[in-house]
Amino acid sequence: MDRHKICRKPWEAEAECEVLMEVDDRPNRPKKPMLTYWVIAIIVFLLLNTFVFPNLFRRQVEQTDYSTFLQMIEEKNIGEVSVEDTQITFSDKSGEHIYKTGTMNDPDLVNRLEEAGAVFSKQIVQQMGMLEYMLISYILPIALFALLGWFLSRKLMSKMGDGESMMTFGMGGGSKSNAKVYAESETGKTFADVAGEEEAKDALKEIVDFLHDPQKYADIGATLPKGALLVGPPGTGKTLLAKAVAGEAKVPFFSISGSEFVEMFVGMGAAKVRDLFKQANEKAPCIVFIDEIDAVGKKRESGQIGGNDEREQTLNQLLSEMDGFDGSKGVVILAATNRPESLDPALLRPGRFDRRIPVELPDLKGREDILKVHAAKIKIADNVDFNAIARTAAGASGAELANIVNEAALRAVRDGRKFATQTDLMESVEVVIAGYQKKNRILSTKEKLIVSYHEVGHALVAALQTNSAPVQKITIIPRTSGALGFTMQVDEGEKYLMTKEELENKIATFTGGRVAEELVFGDVTTGASNDIEQATKLARAIITRYGMSEFGMVAMESLNNVYLGGDTSMSCSQETAAKIDDLVVALVQKQYEKAKNLLNSHMDKLHEISKFLYEHETITGEEFMEILNRPQIVSQD
Repeated sequence: MDRHKICRKPWEAEAECEVLMEVDDRPNRPKKPMLTYWVIAIIVFLLLNTFVFPNLFRRQVEQTDYSTFLQMIEEKNIGEVSVEDTQITFSDKSGEHIYKTGTMNDPDLVNRLEEAGAVFSKQIVQQMGMLEYMLISYILPIALFALLGWFLSRKLMSKMGDGESMMTFGMGGGSKSNAKVYAESETGKTFADVAGEEEAKDALKEIVDFLHDPQKYADIGATLPKGALLVGPPGTGKTLLAKAVAGEAKVPFFSISGSEFVEMFVGMGAAKVRDLFKQANEKAPCIVFIDEIDAVGKKRESGQIGGNDEREQTLNQLLSEMDGFDGSKGVVILAATNRPESLDPALLRPGRFDRRIPVELPDLKGREDILKVHAAKIKIADNVDFNAIARTAAGASGAELANIVNEAALRAVRDGRKFATQTDLMESVEVVIAGYQKKNRILSTKEKLIVSYHEVGHALVAALQTNSAPVQKITIIPRTSGALGFTMQVDEGEKYLMTKEELENKIATFTGGRVAEELVFGDVTTGASNDIEQATKLARAIITRYGMSEFGMVAMESLNNVYLGGDTSMSCSQETAAKIDDLVVALVQKQYEKAKNLLNSHMDKLHEISKFLYEHETITGEEFMEILNRPQIVSQD
């Protein structure tokens, strides 16, 4: 019930946030983690040298039998000897090898050892030579730790940016821009892939023509616009248009997002800008495309506390580079944004971005063409009426229309068919706009009846008024969007202007559901929450923005972020705001009473259509109008 009227796709604002980080641009910032590393390395080295290396590098003692020991005595091949309670440790005459064996009951052993020239020792020293010990115990571990530290340092540098540029950005070094480079014709897109934006294509064809034949323009003294800014709502095809320009011109295409210029360290973003334009000049003629340029091109604010110096330096470098490169080489800068009002004025002046090309939501003909372009990629029935689909999807962007076609193909697969039909496309429009059918939500008998009357109340008020869009469909099947049902109205053609009467009729239609609940059940429900919101918003716009009230042609509020939902801000005194609130309440209440009178005078039709909707759950516009226009049978007593 919340989304009772879907004549166009409600535009939901996309949340955008900017994370401002306080950065320390001191050159010795990485020292703290490296100092910690060296402290840990020294501690580990000392522990190893104390407990591990003395035992690890001790010379090996060979186990031998007692007979071999006696034989070496007879051969007088005995050096040092250590006799203990359970074992005898001895070396050969040269001292190169150390042996051990068990003790035996041999009283004459000491005499024989003296005769053999043995040297008695309490403990035989088993350490290696000094040079060898220093090499293995000190030099080699230090070298390994130093190598490991260098490796980790390089890794750390690469995480924060190019290693060389990290050391040199303050001295004129540069960082890689990381822009995606497409060679000639690699974008795979042409103007044939772009539908519904004929005006934008016409504005960009001149750039393509210049890149093809620059001499024609040079002969008359004309210069190519350095930059073109594509502005419009999300999903309208701004990026697609940029790729199509590169594909048509058959020149290299550099693509980068504005957020990729935002770096932690001051100077890194500017270095990336320098590198990008350096590459572009080397590959001229070419096209440089910066998507979501508002991430780096926001207005600079003087006296801002805690400002983002890195972003401002990046913007300054971008401005400098756009002034510095030679447009005659054929380097064209294209940028896209859906927040043009937030861009710095210095970026938008002629000589930088000379052209501002709107990429708006497609009209009826545009939607039809876009549907045909995407429908050509799937198997579809021959009798599909794209005009009807386009009228139903009023307000949809190109991306949403592409999604509608894809959803239709998926629905056909789920139903076991090998091609999509008109029904699939119509259902896909409802899926994209209102969500999937929520089949596991089962309404009680009373709730289902309330929803039926609610939706028929909307449809009946709309049908009984002049200059209202015809009703195309009414359903009480719950949707995943939260709506328990909805009424779909579709205009016969495209409308760009609305009269005060038409706007007031829409408010009356919004109130129709609540009125039907009150008249039939004597009580109201929470199902009209979205209706109330929409009616209030429209009534306030009539008074504060459209100049259709006693205030006359005076704007009481301004519209911000036109392409991202259009949030408003009041620009009037508190006394005027209070008066506006009273007028809004009065306007909505007036239309509420109007809807009540219409339904009271057609109560029989309200009951009849609601009963039909309750039984069938969904009725078409033709069925609705047939019941409405059906003569009422008057019973005779």
